[in-house]
Amino acid sequence: MATRKNTQTPARHAADSHDLIRVHGARVNNLKDVSIEIPKRRLTVFTGVSGSGKSSLVFDTIAAESQRLINETYSAFVQGFMPTLARPEVDVLDGLTTAIIVDQQRMGGDPRSTVGTATDANAMLRILFSRLGKPYIGSPKAFSFNVASISGAGAVTVERGGQTVKERRSFSITGGMCPRCEGRGSVTDLDLTQLYDDSKSLNDGALTVPGYKPGGWSYRLYSESGLYDADKPIRRYTKRELHDFLHREPVRMKIAGINMTYEGLVPRIQKSMLAKDRESMQPHIREFVDRAVTFTTCPDCDGTRLTEAARSSKIRKVSIADACAMQISDLAAWVDSLDEPSVAPLLATLHHTLESFVEIGLGYLSLDRPAGTLSGGEAQRVKMIRHLGSSLTDTTYVFDEPTTGLHPHDIQRMNGLLMRLRDKGNTVLVVEHKPETIAIADHVVDLGPGAGTAGGTVCFEGTVDGLRKGGTITGRHFDDRAALKGTVRKPTGVLPIRGAATHNLRDVDVDIPLGVLTVITGVAGSGKSSLIHGSIPAGEGVVSIDQAAIRGSRRSNPATYTGLLDPIRKAFAKAHGVKPALFSANSEGACPTCNGAGVVYTDLAMMAGVATTCEDCEGKRFQASVLDYHLGGRDISEVLAMPVTEAREFFGAGEAATPAAHRILDRLADVGLGYVSLGQPLTTLSGGERQRLKLATHMSDKGGVYVLDEPTTGLHLADVEQLLGLLDRLVDSGKSVIVIEHHQAVMAHADWIVDLGPGAGHDGGRIVFEGTPADLVAARSTLTGEHLAAYVGG
Repeated sequence: MATRKNTQTPARHAADSHDLIRVHGARVNNLKDVSIEIPKRRLTVFTGVSGSGKSSLVFDTIAAESQRLINETYSAFVQGFMPTLARPEVDVLDGLTTAIIVDQQRMGGDPRSTVGTATDANAMLRILFSRLGKPYIGSPKAFSFNVASISGAGAVTVERGGQTVKERRSFSITGGMCPRCEGRGSVTDLDLTQLYDDSKSLNDGALTVPGYKPGGWSYRLYSESGLYDADKPIRRYTKRELHDFLHREPVRMKIAGINMTYEGLVPRIQKSMLAKDRESMQPHIREFVDRAVTFTTCPDCDGTRLTEAARSSKIRKVSIADACAMQISDLAAWVDSLDEPSVAPLLATLHHTLESFVEIGLGYLSLDRPAGTLSGGEAQRVKMIRHLGSSLTDTTYVFDEPTTGLHPHDIQRMNGLLMRLRDKGNTVLVVEHKPETIAIADHVVDLGPGAGTAGGTVCFEGTVDGLRKGGTITGRHFDDRAALKGTVRKPTGVLPIRGAATHNLRDVDVDIPLGVLTVITGVAGSGKSSLIHGSIPAGEGVVSIDQAAIRGSRRSNPATYTGLLDPIRKAFAKAHGVKPALFSANSEGACPTCNGAGVVYTDLAMMAGVATTCEDCEGKRFQASVLDYHLGGRDISEVLAMPVTEAREFFGAGEAATPAAHRILDRLADVGLGYVSLGQPLTTLSGGERQRLKLATHMSDKGGVYVLDEPTTGLHLADVEQLLGLLDRLVDSGKSVIVIEHHQAVMAHADWIVDLGPGAGHDGGRIVFEGTPADLVAARSTLTGEHLAAYVGG
């Protein structure tokens, strides 16, 4: 007799029911009570125009809370050494897993940081050379350019057997740091002729440093110090006087009856000017620094940063300096060729790390490349190296535009890596604008509808097909394809580049046409930036806008960064006959309780600090008396709260008309930042917004040639159209625009294309095509041509 089988599926285990990350009531930055459910172990892409709240939801809410909860598992002692994170403004966050954040923050610009030190590849190489290098010179420290050689000797007192005994002890550490350049690879020299005119005396105005004007305190510090004769020409100073003038250590002394700290002119300039970020300097100071400072390769170590001993120890005729200078793909092959059973585990791990570079498309780098010179996309991929091949599963990987700086050819490889991470059982969250990456998503979340205060809501969640049919901005622009230009502009001249050999370039000769929109393209690592930034230095007639991050504290805002606050303060001051400094929250007008910050910070040691709105100024940042002064019916705090578009009308006509402010506001609106408020802290702006803020700032620079480095970074498909309109207006106003770019819409819009390749690193560095976009599509002779043809449907 046949028995009937039980066809019921077994009951689902309770532990398997947690397959969603639930967010309810998120209010971080511009998010408006966002509630959303994200599937785990799937690839979810977050889209929306720049400034719509993607990063606020993914990084500042989900990833931040995950990190905070993990940090809380450590002891209070350990937490005291970790960054403290406040709980994000959100009602419910459920189903979180450990978040690994791979963001686009540029790697530190510290001159000692290289690709090798940032990825631990150097640490493994140092151990390898300390074990196998001939001759043997010491421990791994002897191969480190961050460890100086030091030695010392002296008497120590030891308690032994109830007696106090004095013993002589000595110690020595053998480091690999070149003593001349201190492990930096280059030495800086100040050109003294740019600091002063030695034929004049101090009383005759010898100093030529910006800000050092006769009569000013910076000048009187030297002219009235009494250490040398202020009426004697500087060239007649004795050795002692010249040392006191230029290099004297800081010393407290009375100058003009006031206690002041005197120090030599050279260290004072190094601290006050050379230690600052070049981008944040005022134009006249930046010009002075460019004139006065020269960087030269260290003659002792030839730029390798290492001592002669470290360079003399070799494995198969290769020193550690040679290994770090090799292209990583070649270094991986060299490591693979070493067969030494005594260090087999080390060789296997080192080879895996180097192969990860190649796999992720960074095989063209070398380990001695300074970390600060990597683009945002390269820095992000270097951070990914650690996570490739990781055995962890059920973690959440959070990526910030991983396709930044990637050629369409490389994007396919990146997509494969994202899907591999997901297929191992991880949740992958990606903030992205490129349709090629959005297309591989299992789940799409579209934020908007606009940017800033007009954004912060979820407009769509679902599949990619659903996004296409949805009426959101992303859905409407998803299948947009820029058409090739029917007619291209005729150049008005050429900018010749001859024998360019920076990095991997091979004596490149090329003529860049002027008066048109020129796009420089090619796969990542083919030599585009080396060609343009190396051969067309920013300076006379050239405005170069690179990808370097904007530096700014929470006190910085678009008004201070663009110089807009100066004409506004002067307009207020003129209207009321008072000092302009009153209208600065960082100067005399600041609320004394919160020092102009608007909030009072209470530090709670290892707990997250508490920020409470200042009770005296109610977050307005100014003294009450300052807010009594009005211009056009508004006080200064109300002006700083205005968005750019409203401020443009306000300062454009009527009682508050201020032409200098109106010009800057016009430029901010031109680059698509009309929705940003003048007083919004720079730290809350998205990556795309910061890039455009920098572009707006430089548009006023006097120059006939504009060089832009991937201006579409962080821009939504809809914003790219606006950017193309801006580039057209620049060219039509008589400027020459050179753009380093991978975005096919910008390539299709160009008048002239220069394509580098054919590959990356030593497989690139050559011009593989010059001509119009139409010719490139017709020829299909390069990787770029293939992808551009597919994009325009040619």
